[in-house]
Amino acid sequence: MLFCVATMMTLWSSSAFAWWNDEWQLRKKITIDASASGANITDPIGATPVLVRLHIGNFRFSAAKEDGGDLRFVAGDDKTPLKHHIEKFDPLLGEALIWVVAPNVQPGAKTDIWLYYGDKKAVSTADPKGTYDADAALVYHFAERGTPALDSSVWGNNASSVGQPADGAIIGGGLRLDGHTPLIIPASPSLALAAGDAFTFSAWVKPATLASDATLYSRRDGANALTIGLDNGAPYAELTTAGTATRSAVGAPWAANAWRHLAVVAGAGRLALYVDGRVYATLDASVPELRASAAIGGEAGAPGFVGDIDELQIAKSARPAGFIKFAAIGQGPDPSKLISFSVDEETASWLSGYMVVILKSVTLDGWIVIGLLMIMAAISWLVMIDRATYLNRQAKANAQFMKSFRELATDLTALDHSDEDDVATLGGRISARDADSMRPSSLYRIYHIGASEIRHRFIASGVRRGALSGPSIAAIRAALDSGVVKETQQLNRLMVVLTIAISGGPFLGLLGTVVGVMITFAAIAASGDVNVNAIAPGIAAALVATVAGLGVAIPALFGYNYLISRIKDLTSDIHVFVDEFVTRMAESYSADRLEVVERRIAGE
Repeated sequence: MLFCVATMMTLWSSSAFAWWNDEWQLRKKITIDASASGANITDPIGATPVLVRLHIGNFRFSAAKEDGGDLRFVAGDDKTPLKHHIEKFDPLLGEALIWVVAPNVQPGAKTDIWLYYGDKKAVSTADPKGTYDADAALVYHFAERGTPALDSSVWGNNASSVGQPADGAIIGGGLRLDGHTPLIIPASPSLALAAGDAFTFSAWVKPATLASDATLYSRRDGANALTIGLDNGAPYAELTTAGTATRSAVGAPWAANAWRHLAVVAGAGRLALYVDGRVYATLDASVPELRASAAIGGEAGAPGFVGDIDELQIAKSARPAGFIKFAAIGQGPDPSKLISFSVDEETASWLSGYMVVILKSVTLDGWIVIGLLMIMAAISWLVMIDRATYLNRQAKANAQFMKSFRELATDLTALDHSDEDDVATLGGRISARDADSMRPSSLYRIYHIGASEIRHRFIASGVRRGALSGPSIAAIRAALDSGVVKETQQLNRLMVVLTIAISGGPFLGLLGTVVGVMITFAAIAASGDVNVNAIAPGIAAALVATVAGLGVAIPALFGYNYLISRIKDLTSDIHVFVDEFVTRMAESYSADRLEVVERRIAGE
């Protein structure tokens, strides 16, 4: 029965909580906090990719697939799936980097998304192209080794040259620039800029040296150019239109060997340079027409940038200030102000989560045994309810009968008559309603046997009331004893079912466990895959049969002991009543007693 309760709790738990999909056993809430208590972003943000960093402190890598293919992200409504892709997933080191497109993130507010995992059968749905909007013209994660940088946007603007990877960048792998060998971005229609077009450049930068006019990004098309770099550690943006160059003002320089977020946003005749999400400098100028290729880390005839770069993104729109600040905080070394993780939630509870895994591994033979045990459990509970109800009704009826019986004087047959209605109402002494509650009384049925025997002997002798001889009293006692045997049998009726459940339930469950273990080891031997993950589910499922057997036996054992104690009490009451009835019968119908009564009647 315990197994039945566990199963019902599993089913209830699955329906009691709104889960996007019950196939996934674990989920956690990810809160994006742009309010004053968090990142305090007050400018518009919009739809934006969110970097989700997972580590052993906030994620159970052992519960997910080895490649992270079972990761799913769902909007706060717990209904809408969100596009995502994995930059890195390393369960051995306990580190993962996932990019998720968050729906319209509002400034000064909190946005929730759900991370689901824990379905080893799930197929990966990673979609790099769907993670970014159409304005994202180029996205380099620099996670490649020995191949050109791959574009994760929908436009496929892959690099045409191979760069030197930089391990341990701020977001996974990065690109190491030596100032001499730039990374070339080929020209493409999706990267072409007409005069005055909107443009956004965003990257994480760590300078190794603070050189003069170190070019980080360069795109030249004849007499037009766009250059982004660092001048003695101070970032700048320079626009050249028809040979005339205009550079942003120089601000505070950076320190070497420190990661900083750099962004340049151009649009509506104005260019803004951001450092770590804040405006660093502005320039009143528009982007010139540019359709040629671009270079990362230097250009011909000019010193190049020496250091590391990571997470390069170029967009064909002017990203809002909130978008830039969101990226600087969320992708930075301390994103905790913006992104927080809740504790893991299982499908509903530890019971339902583990029980679902175990029940899925139960084999057909196990279900057959469990089915038999559930039938046995249902029958034993019905028996316990039936017996408890019967014993309670009989105890109340016996108490009501004894109250009237002890009021009798000399005529012990006064409560019993041939008329059926009189018998039911104890000679009219109680109401019909009370008589109905007295019908189950075992004492009344035994009394009825004794009263009938007494009346039968008087009718046979032709008198209304006479004396009973010793043999007659002994014969009546024998009749009463036969009634006691029948009542005792009635009290113990169906109790054998509980003894079968107590002794047979565990053995039947053990049989199911042994068969299940045999099948598990046979399957392992056939497949040749010997590991804990292959053995544990089968063994756990096999033990379910033993749990089910104990679930049948334990309630039956408690119920049996309780009912037996009640039956013993009622049986004792029956034996006491028989002794009392025989004693009073001997006193009331002895010859000496009858002579005294007749003299009293004659004297009157």
